[in-house]
Amino acid sequence: MAARTALQLGLSMQGIPDWFGGRIDPAIDQVRLAEDKGFDFVSVPDHVIMSGAIDKYPYGSFPVPPDHPWLEPLTLIAAIAARTTRMRLITAILIAPLRPAVFLAKQIATVDVIANGRLEVGVGVGWQEEEYHAVGIPFDGRFGRLIEAVRAWRALWSEAPASFEGKTVSFRDMYSLPFPVQQGGVPIWLGLAPSERNVDRIAEVADGWLPVHQGDPDQIGAGVAAVREAFVRRGRDPETLKVRGMPQPVQTAGKPDLEATLKQIPDFLRAGVTHLEVTPARWCRNAEEFTDFVDRVVAAVEPFRAGR
Repeated sequence: MAARTALQLGLSMQGIPDWFGGRIDPAIDQVRLAEDKGFDFVSVPDHVIMSGAIDKYPYGSFPVPPDHPWLEPLTLIAAIAARTTRMRLITAILIAPLRPAVFLAKQIATVDVIANGRLEVGVGVGWQEEEYHAVGIPFDGRFGRLIEAVRAWRALWSEAPASFEGKTVSFRDMYSLPFPVQQGGVPIWLGLAPSERNVDRIAEVADGWLPVHQGDPDQIGAGVAAVREAFVRRGRDPETLKVRGMPQPVQTAGKPDLEATLKQIPDFLRAGVTHLEVTPARWCRNAEEFTDFVDRVVAAVEPFRAGR
């Protein structure tokens, strides 16, 4: 079995541009600061278009209002790639069925070339039926569309000419170059609930899993166990599975307590988390508070990163 890598530390871009009135250049400066301080990756979320029906969000309270600005993630990642040198760059999550699969294969490969092989793509199906209607894509069949897209990407990233035959995407003897820089293509994470069918989907096509209940180590652990078993059934090494966890703020005396929150790190590790991600906007009101936040997080995580 492959040796498990040390815990990876990342931050979400969600909310950072708000500190600067939506301006991106100073927001990327914060990402560069985190890279310099020792963060390993940055993630960028996605919505193509938003309805006002955020009360339909199935996983608790939606974290932002419907008029929150959502930057297109691969475009933003290309900009971050030009300003960083080491960090991995992850979409978390890209709602892939809203985009044509062949075009997205080319876009992902292009960004990986720009990033010199640092891109990883977390993909899922989202939750807004209205979002699908707005872009003219059926909401029904979205899971099948997602998995077919991933299969088609892998074909286009490995062969030229490439052929693929599916229900929603098909091509024969087509060229899509350049290939991604990363041998074997860009790593794929699936952001799906751990139902029996989804666990099999993850084991079939994914390198990593983005849990829906990303702040609950117990639920993550149960899902990781199921996915690892599915890896074994498919002849894959379960130790290669990558898993993201995002500690949710622990409240002390009615206020978010960063140190108490980070004391949960061993629980996430026991659950099988390999990538620990924090959302600075939940802790920092502005950029002035960000440097201290970064230092405190790195100090808390460092004991769990032996062998880096």
